[in-house]
Amino acid sequence: MADINLDSDLLNYIVKRGFHPGDRLPTLSELESPEHLGINVSKVREQLEVARALGLVEVRSKIGTRLKEYSFTPAVRLSLFFALATDLHYFEQFSAVRTHLEVAFWHEACKLLQESDIQELRGYILAARAKLNDRHIRIPLDEHRAFHLTIFKHLENPFVLGLLEAYWDAYEAVELNRYADFSYHQQVWDYHERILNAICAGDFDAAQKAFIEHTRLLHHQPRMQDMENIAIETEVTE
Repeated sequence: MADINLDSDLLNYIVKRGFHPGDRLPTLSELESPEHLGINVSKVREQLEVARALGLVEVRSKIGTRLKEYSFTPAVRLSLFFALATDLHYFEQFSAVRTHLEVAFWHEACKLLQESDIQELRGYILAARAKLNDRHIRIPLDEHRAFHLTIFKHLENPFVLGLLEAYWDAYEAVELNRYADFSYHQQVWDYHERILNAICAGDFDAAQKAFIEHTRLLHHQPRMQDMENIAIETEVTE
């Protein structure tokens, strides 16, 4: 185990004591004692809240504090949402990171897909089409997110998955779907069908090409154009 100083008495304690996901941590009063951390309870509580915000621990009444399975998503989401709160233009930059990341891991992810995953992907397409073609049109946001994350679900890389999950949280937060017209949604799912058909045919290059083309639709979104215009106006003003 690497000897890395985490700049947190609590996190260093968790690592050195060898806690595993699901393990219950000592209570605040126990952690305060010299046998554990030996620091005052207010500092313990402060460090515990940081660990909770980072998604490292969960705190439940009558159950206590437990160590969670590691996920990169909470830390990325927290930082990303702060950035978006200060400037929505950051979403465009993070979107570019997401696109390059998916392209880089595309073939590896596609090779890991199983028949059950293919059926799941097909189901998302059918569900999305049903929502769009219903008498009362509904935006298939959940299906859109699930379609993309399912393609990468078997990658054993929490950092890739964390970045991708945070992207979809941000996508929903900036409400891109709300500003898109009906034709945009139809095109998106036409591309999804092309992507899946290519994957089923074993042509991962064609699937990747369709994915790249599909991400370019985002730049024609009114919301994205507003972000780009804001960035241009800022540059001119400066």
